[in-house]
Amino acid sequence: MSNKKAIHWFRQDLRLHDNPSLNAALKSGSLLPIYILDDINPGEFSMGEASRWWLHNSLKSLNESLNGNLLIFKGDPKKIFQELLQEHEIHSVFWNRCYEPWRIERDKEIKKELENKNVKVESHCGSLLWEPWNISKDDGTPYRVFTPFYKKGCLNSDEPRIPIQAPSLDNLNGGISLDKIDKLGLLPKFQWYTDFEDIWSPGEKGADESLDRFLENGLFNYKEGRNFPSQEFVSRLSPHLHFGEISPNEVWYRAKTKETISGIEKSLAHFHSELGWREFSYYLLYHFPDLPKVNFQKKFDIFPWKKNQKLLELWQKGQTGYPIVDAGMRELWQTGYMHNRLRMIVGSFLVKNLLIDWREGEKWFWDCLVDADLASNSASWQWVAGSGADAAPYFRIFNPITQGLKFDQEGEYTKRYVPELKNMPTKYLFSPWEAPQEVLESAGIVLGKDYPEPIVDLKISREVALEAFASIKKEINE
Repeated sequence: MSNKKAIHWFRQDLRLHDNPSLNAALKSGSLLPIYILDDINPGEFSMGEASRWWLHNSLKSLNESLNGNLLIFKGDPKKIFQELLQEHEIHSVFWNRCYEPWRIERDKEIKKELENKNVKVESHCGSLLWEPWNISKDDGTPYRVFTPFYKKGCLNSDEPRIPIQAPSLDNLNGGISLDKIDKLGLLPKFQWYTDFEDIWSPGEKGADESLDRFLENGLFNYKEGRNFPSQEFVSRLSPHLHFGEISPNEVWYRAKTKETISGIEKSLAHFHSELGWREFSYYLLYHFPDLPKVNFQKKFDIFPWKKNQKLLELWQKGQTGYPIVDAGMRELWQTGYMHNRLRMIVGSFLVKNLLIDWREGEKWFWDCLVDADLASNSASWQWVAGSGADAAPYFRIFNPITQGLKFDQEGEYTKRYVPELKNMPTKYLFSPWEAPQEVLESAGIVLGKDYPEPIVDLKISREVALEAFASIKKEINE
């Protein structure tokens, strides 16, 4: 019995603190901590390049925390577990649950095979505040609208689990694997990600520091301040949460410690509700596993999307001629991230002004975001398109001029990412084509040369979008 070991399988829980599965596994005796890069089972949902950069650095951080004992593998976990069982006497395998449909299917098969070989399998909740199957309407069906899901379903359910401390690592029995992470080949050959290293700190320590910084500087004015991209009022925790470098429970309760501060109530409640939106995205993906590919509202199946590769590429490159849109798309490329207000603006522009299918936007974000998350990415793009659960009405079309004037009043954010317009007065910054010739000359701008002309007319494209929506409206059950 003394030679028998347990395995903790790290997945989207790359941390020691508040890791229920790791904690339980270490209590069971000698432990092998493993990570498997699985590019076999996810198919088209294999990680994008920005996510791979993050994962590379997060695994290095985790391995340091484990004193170099993290065992690294690449391939199909079903085969790798067979090999591990041949090499070691394994009595138990532990993991924290994941909720992507392909992972659920894979994990069920692995669990069945392990149990058939008399290996105990134990899974835990380490990524969500509430399990999707524990929240339902009075009639037992899943919620389809966020507010009742969160207020009636979640907040009336059990309180989120209290975080647990990082465990003692005395029972670790891995092996030195210092070069194995490099051999995974996660870093893209074209090193476009070098600027990321000055912006992000992947890993548990970086997550902890990000949360501290937000609670100190951003939380108090979060409800209003989160709309202004030049200001530091958003948490930027999404990649840390996606890779499980910090648990949502830890974030929930650490934020809650600020509730005694006078005047913080609305911002704290709003921040908690944003964690609730993350829960809702996973809830939708669990109950409606085709969410990443199929319109949640089926009437959008007949929506007349346009295929226009040229316009799509101009949007991707931040060359639309609409400065606030271009700023958002360039922030995405340069940093692997985009401020939430900009995600709504650029999403609306793609699906409503350009009439390009939301799935094209979802694919681009998937490759470029360090926080690319199947649940959140799918739910959010469908929300913007009007085709999702609790979606923005299709006729709600974000105007990139008024959005810029309202949320980037001094032009600080836009000029940071569209520096060719740095000398444009704010009055014309968001619609440079309206500027008098002398203003353009003074700013050193020749439209069509230094900065593009608008690729689409806002008024006309809005009318076309509303006509397209009207064409399917009779199919809609209001």
